[in-house]
Amino acid sequence: MKIASFVVLVVLLNGLLGWSINLPQDVGADVPSGKLNSLSFAPFREGQGPLDEKFPSSEQIDADLRLMGEKTHTIRTYASAEGNMPTIPALARKYGLKMIQGAWLGSIKEDNKAEIAEVIRSANANPDVVKRVIVGNEVLLRGDLDSKKIIEYIREVKRSVKQPVSYADVWSMYMKHPELIKEVDFITIHILPYWEDEPITVDQAPKHIERIFKQVQQEADAIAPGKRILIGESGWPGEGRQRGWSVPSVVNEAKFIRALIEVANKNGFDYNIVEAFNQSWKSELEGVVGANWGLYSVDRKEVFPLTGLVYENPDWLKGVIASTILFLIIVAFYWKSLQSLSLSRVAFFLLFSQLLTLLLANMAENLWYTSYSDWQRLQTVLTVGLNAILAGLILQRGHGLLANNTANPKFGAWIYTLYMLFAGFAVYKTFGLALDGRYISFPTVAVYVPVAGMFGLMIISYMTELSWSLKAVEINRLAGHQNSKADQDKIIGYALLAVGMTLIIWEAKAFMISRDFILAYPNVGERIGVAFIFSVTNYQLMAWLICLAILALPLLVSDNKSGKRMHG
Repeated sequence: MKIASFVVLVVLLNGLLGWSINLPQDVGADVPSGKLNSLSFAPFREGQGPLDEKFPSSEQIDADLRLMGEKTHTIRTYASAEGNMPTIPALARKYGLKMIQGAWLGSIKEDNKAEIAEVIRSANANPDVVKRVIVGNEVLLRGDLDSKKIIEYIREVKRSVKQPVSYADVWSMYMKHPELIKEVDFITIHILPYWEDEPITVDQAPKHIERIFKQVQQEADAIAPGKRILIGESGWPGEGRQRGWSVPSVVNEAKFIRALIEVANKNGFDYNIVEAFNQSWKSELEGVVGANWGLYSVDRKEVFPLTGLVYENPDWLKGVIASTILFLIIVAFYWKSLQSLSLSRVAFFLLFSQLLTLLLANMAENLWYTSYSDWQRLQTVLTVGLNAILAGLILQRGHGLLANNTANPKFGAWIYTLYMLFAGFAVYKTFGLALDGRYISFPTVAVYVPVAGMFGLMIISYMTELSWSLKAVEINRLAGHQNSKADQDKIIGYALLAVGMTLIIWEAKAFMISRDFILAYPNVGERIGVAFIFSVTNYQLMAWLICLAILALPLLVSDNKSGKRMHG
């Protein structure tokens, strides 16, 4: 009866935890009328994208624009000639939408010619819908063309249409190329605090937007007084890698958008928010973070509302239910054997079991949500499957220690093999993060079980054998490995620590070599200090380093006395 009471208590605690960390949050004032001024619109769905030249059908674009009619007054497009993009103006008219139509420019002359011809045709054919034209998007940032060639295209379009014409790029490019200010009818700048060389918190973002806008306005007025400025892109990612103090999350994305609108309305800023739909194809270029800037998911489900409270994870209850079912299966499997354990050991085993099932459910949900192709989903299934197997082995070994049972060498061999697989994965991923981690998410979620599982076994080992050593828990010695293997394990353990330290250095270096960061902190000593602070206050980075340290512990800690007792 007492065990049953413990089970009920653990289930209730699991539900309480899930509820408490997913409470609806106040993210600021509602968007007036529940509609945005303008919203970036790219109609690509899963399996589609410009890189593979797979484009949505006219029916899919029509369905998307029906949604846009409920969310915004204007849409901004980026390409005019590709696929079914020429159908957008007529469909936009159907739903009362205006357009800022874009022509995509790149390094291929023939494609540019087609884009320019189509945007001219569309603007002239649909003057009631197409209100502004943008020639090129972040072309200078990508390095596809120089400013001289961009100006030629701008002039060609200006001669051919009646609508105001602009060029769009990150705000610093207009500062570097002031000649563009003279050519455009209005200035289109992108202000994306998450991607700034000095990333800031979401709460600091509104003042940053205001400061940058006024800075560009001042520079522009000195060259061409009175030219209007459009914030062509501003937004915040809902998922992905933390940069400095910029933390992607659904709540932060909603908070940023509402704060941006308040600042824009207060100052009379013209703005366009990026973007309508999550773009799964961008994960190939910018990782998870690049695919998650939308108001809607890639399958057209609302990520967050423009009015009212916002949930970080509105489906949190599904995860709680899944983890509870797994937990109850484990309880049923061990029910008889739990009767012989002391209540303190039963309580720990139940809590440990629930923790591992909770982490498994969270892992499956997170990895599946951030998988955008069949290959990525296969990786997710493999990762979750290996974690589930390891969790089962760890629970079996943990129960054996609590019950003072003789260890099974086969379990030791499997635990050792899987653990070393995850340790190798951690070294590989951390090395990649250190070399070029701008778009790579920290893989913490993929090692939930080996980290929490082995740490839990350390506690059980101390409870039962008064030793923190995981050698006594069997991941090496019980598998039959002797000193040569122990030396090999230590090499991997030290490699985990070494790549962790390297990651901090390279993370700081990435800030230090950024152009705007250098301008903001010309003194080298100060720049090193600020870059280091950005790195060590990145909680995602710190969480990953803690994972590396815990993964290294079983490979570095030895306890010959405990090992002899296991074999004795």
